[in-house]
Formats: sequence, structure tokens, C-alpha cells
Amino acid sequence: MISFLNTPLFQVSLTLVVFITAKKLQNKYKSPLLNPILITVLVVIGFLLISDISYDDYKKHTMVISFWLAPSVIALGYALYNFIEEIKSDVKRILLAMFLGSLTGIVSVIGFAYLFGASKLTIISLAPKSVTTPIAIEVSKEMGGVPSLTVAFVIVVGIFGAVFGHSFLKIIGVKNAKAVGLSLGASAHALGTASISEKGPDYSAFGGLGMALNGIITAIIAPWVVQLAIFLLY
Repeated sequence: MISFLNTPLFQVSLTLVVFITAKKLQNKYKSPLLNPILITVLVVIGFLLISDISYDDYKKHTMVISFWLAPSVIALGYALYNFIEEIKSDVKRILLAMFLGSLTGIVSVIGFAYLFGASKLTIISLAPKSVTTPIAIEVSKEMGGVPSLTVAFVIVVGIFGAVFGHSFLKIIGVKNAKAVGLSLGASAHALGTASISEKGPDYSAFGGLGMALNGIITAIIAPWVVQLAIFLLY
């Protein structure tokens, strides 16, 4: 039985069935807690723990799913192209907003981590928590952080943003598709963008733009901000 559970067919089928089921439940009950990404992650973790199957085996067997992550992110470029004129007209405000958002994200997480007694290494690893995983790993390495710890923070932030991000923005009165897309793309990277993709192409387009710009800006300013923060705090 264990040998069957540890096969590509079963693990791919399990992942897809759980995700589709969670998506249907979310559409029916409209609850952010039924986010299909969150539900799928929890079920897969439970499955691996109960079956004693290693994550490496699961990752290898489900490559057919993860393969499509890169093409799906690249496909956001098509959505961006359809809004290129609108982006051009607001490029200065968008760049300013992304710079301030990136800076705020880095400074705030450093501040909270310091207040809760985090070590220098943890603070360094936390700094790039809002950007997509490949960029976060390289930024963490450059600053002397722990890439594996950074990845864990990136995943947690992405899931949290995907589950609660849009609801929080609605509560504080942010309903404009451009603002919502840029906010979730910048704060919760691909998972945040995916959570609003079905609301319209403008959400996806500006989510992808926010994700890309925040990644670039964070990669540039994070080492300087972290170095200054460590100097001032320690």
C-alpha cells in the first residue's frame, strides 16, 4: 500500500483533487480560510507525515505540477502588455509606491523581529520575505542569511497574503484593481497574485507588475537597509 502511495500517479492525483475540491468549496462558501493553496499545503503536509514519505520523493513525483509555475508567471507578461498604456501613464506613481512599499516591508519586519528578540541571522533571513522565492534566496545569500529559513518565511507570507490579503484591503477601503494588484503582488508575490487572478485581467496584470518591481527593488535596497539596521540596532 505504501508503495502505491509513493508514486507520481497517486501524489499528483491527490494534489489536484484536493486543490480542485478546495476551490469549489471556496467558490461556494466565499471564505478566505478555504483558500485552495492553504488547504492543499495542509493536506499534503498531513499526508507526508502520516505516510512517512519524504518531501524529496513528493517533490520529484509532482514535478509535472511545479513545472508550470514558471510559464504561469511568464504568462503574466501578456496581461501586462494589455495594460501597457495605463502603466506608462502612471509609471512615476507606481515606481514611487513600489519603492516605499518595499522599504516599508523590509524596515517593518526588521523592527518587529528585533522587538521579539530575533537574532541577527534571523533578521537578515527575514528581510526579503515578500519577494518571489528565486530572488529571495539570492538576496538572502548575498546578505549572509540562511536561504532555507528565508524560503520558509516567503511561503508563510505568501499563503497569509493569499488567504487574508484581499479581505484586509476591502476592510480598509482599497477596492481599485490596480491598487489591489500592486499591493498583493508586492507583499505576497506569486501566491498573492494567484489569489486575485480570477477577479479580472487587470488584477493579474498589476499583481504581476507589483511582484516583479518589488523583487527588483528589494534586491537592490535590502542589503543596504539591513546593513544600516544591524549597525543601528546592534
